[in-house]
Amino acid sequence: MSVRPRRATARATVIALTVLVLLLLLAGVYGWRRQAAQAARAGQVERVVIATNTEYVGSCPVTEARRQGYFSDEGIQAQIQSHSSGKAAMDAVLQGKADMGTVADIPVMFAGLNKDPVAVIATIFDTEKDHGIVGRRDRGVDGAASLKGKRIGVTLNTSGHFMLDAFLNRQRLAPSEVSMRNYLPEELPDALARGEVDAIATWEPFLAASLRQQGGNGVAFYGQDVYESIYNVAAMRAYIAAHPETIRKILRALRRGAQYCAAAPVALPTYHFRVVLDQGLILALEDEARWAIKNRMSERADMPNYLDYMYLDGLETVRPSAVTIIH
Repeated sequence: MSVRPRRATARATVIALTVLVLLLLLAGVYGWRRQAAQAARAGQVERVVIATNTEYVGSCPVTEARRQGYFSDEGIQAQIQSHSSGKAAMDAVLQGKADMGTVADIPVMFAGLNKDPVAVIATIFDTEKDHGIVGRRDRGVDGAASLKGKRIGVTLNTSGHFMLDAFLNRQRLAPSEVSMRNYLPEELPDALARGEVDAIATWEPFLAASLRQQGGNGVAFYGQDVYESIYNVAAMRAYIAAHPETIRKILRALRRGAQYCAAAPVALPTYHFRVVLDQGLILALEDEARWAIKNRMSERADMPNYLDYMYLDGLETVRPSAVTIIH
């Protein structure tokens, strides 16, 4: 019997075993690298604190981006910090308690007048029918003109205040012809229920809550002809400069959140969920600044350049067509 076939067989076996060992080693190295990459990605998850009014419909792109996992998909661990107004959310950002916040146009306008170093990264919602006035019929409030001489609860220096002034102007009433009482937004429905005021000027969901409390005694006037609410996401300029990639991730998640909200039953025809930077925001801010300067709400008498309060690079990178601000 020849020895050569046995040696050939043995050699083939050794080669096969060697190849198998090499394959196992390669598989092990690949698996280790994959686990290492996953661990690295997990380690790159970034915590971002977002101050927002969770009860306000305009915050839907933020809350749904978190609920649906859109932030997580971008490696963002979003912590939602609840506030009752955009003014309070802006204060949280200015005080370093939040990385970014959702705010209507009025807090951004005041930031410009106060020279606060903030910038809007995007508008996420706009509507003309979420601000208004609720009055008590038993206090003689039965029409817009009947507001003359009445006590009106409002949160001063907010979009509710601006809307009230614009509404009164439409009725040819001066602000001095009513008595404005300052309340936190969440205090307004109960203030009206207790009879401390004859009417309140505010936004949703406080309008609906007050109407429910008043029942048949309540009457509502909406501000769709005098004010458009433009809801934005803003952050400190220093934070934006230090985290440009984070801003892009946030914007991508918000775009998905806005698309989800636009398709949801909550999306009434007057609600516009979209992530944009529109020239209309600049025009609105300038109009509101004129109102604030005229009413001596700021020591500043000149118009800020609100283009300085916009961060365009992030959205121009994520979706260039969404930026229509002239620059």
